[in-house]
Amino acid sequence: MTTMRAALVTAEFAPRPGYKISQDEIRTRKVREGAKVWKNPKLVLRTDYPVPEPKPDEILIRVKAVGICGSDIHFLETDNDGYIIYPGLTRFPVVIGHEFSGVVEKVGTNVKNYKPGDMVTSEEMFWCGECDACRSVDFNHCIRLNDPADLEFGELGFTHDGAMADFVVVKAKYAWKIDSLVDRYGSEEKAFEAGSLVEPTSVAYHAIFTRAGGFKPGAYVVVWGAGPIGLAAIALSQAGGAGKIIAFEVSPERRELAKKVGADYVFNPVDLSKNGTEPWEKIMEITDGQGADVHIEAAGAPHRTVPHMQKSLAINGKIIQIGRAPQEVPIYLEVFQVRRGQIFGSQGHSGFGNFGNVIRLMAAGRIDMTQIITSRFSLDDVYKAFERAHQRIDGKITIKP
Repeated sequence: MTTMRAALVTAEFAPRPGYKISQDEIRTRKVREGAKVWKNPKLVLRTDYPVPEPKPDEILIRVKAVGICGSDIHFLETDNDGYIIYPGLTRFPVVIGHEFSGVVEKVGTNVKNYKPGDMVTSEEMFWCGECDACRSVDFNHCIRLNDPADLEFGELGFTHDGAMADFVVVKAKYAWKIDSLVDRYGSEEKAFEAGSLVEPTSVAYHAIFTRAGGFKPGAYVVVWGAGPIGLAAIALSQAGGAGKIIAFEVSPERRELAKKVGADYVFNPVDLSKNGTEPWEKIMEITDGQGADVHIEAAGAPHRTVPHMQKSLAINGKIIQIGRAPQEVPIYLEVFQVRRGQIFGSQGHSGFGNFGNVIRLMAAGRIDMTQIITSRFSLDDVYKAFERAHQRIDGKITIKP
């Protein structure tokens, strides 16, 4: 059997006292709420992991670049009881990594649109395309994807082995070609780096333009959190013609990156408050009292950000929730009534041409997300890469197998 290197997350299956876990979750270990089940996680780099063999509808990809996502970090960070803080769908142990690009190594017997040598990236949501949600609503809410009893579908790097390895296998229908990025970046190496950022950028694209319906050029946009998703939201808002882009971020390194990708105003919300000005007041000042047409929550801290959004929401304004947080947040609905406001929850990135449009924007030079890569590591140094990731000082950490 041919083997490869692979970075896995392992954890104890220990449902919290009082949590009603289903029999299917117990049987398959595919759980809907990871933060209520998985305890004492560990990152393990294996050098003897089997190379997957593609099924008839799958392609085997040699990984060229893979990013560390905030979700990957949340797999390994715990609360006071030792439970992971990632709240969503998970099945451990699993090879992590879902923001990636690579070159097709081998194709299944039924695959027609890809061949060895093609440069590709892939969606992370493994949707079925047949259930009622896929057919009538949105691939990202696929019923089979979220069904603990169904192990065929799920999420790359969450319930299915991901790309923080030498090779990864995905169904051909989830893949997208990125050969067009070579002309833009001038080298395959740089194109692969850009390709590994298509997935997180598509998360922001889906939230802003697909779920929330976008905004008119000239709109005032506020982005809370300048991690990779927030930085993508800033770049996309600039490409979309936002009149003013305001960003809030506690990390000084990420504040500089926010300016680099298109933010007009960048503030540390903690420093503002210490100096007697609340973030919502600064927004109202910059927008001449009109407020923000679009608030984008990419910090995963809605208990801190939502109160400021409500106080600085423009008439007909939108709040877009992308960040994940395992906590309930009070909402004052009166604000949304009197200001004709709307809240849009967004999950995933699949469907609606999201991936294709992001690749087009990159190929055209409208956005350049490679600017946010601030650290690069080899797969052999994955432990060091995560040590740095937990410090949250980078825009994006990229691993090159």
